Amino acid sequence: FSLHRFKGDAAKAAAVYANADPLTAADVAESVFWAATLPPHVNINRIELMPTTQAPGPLQVHRAPSAA
Repeated sequence: FSLHRFKGDAAKAAAVYANADPLTAADVAESVFWAATLPPHVNINRIELMPTTQAPGPLQVHRAPSAA
């Protein structure tokens, strides 16, 4: 999304996630696997995933100190 948002500017897109700990595809896949392997009588109505470093709103992200 960030690459599209910044019209292909990879440096700007990467800066959005600099020193942050975003969710990965594996994080999402593990949640889907968990939901899919529950007993048949369990109904998952909604799953909301977000990294622990992101506030629920307004958008704020805790960033680790820069390594530079």
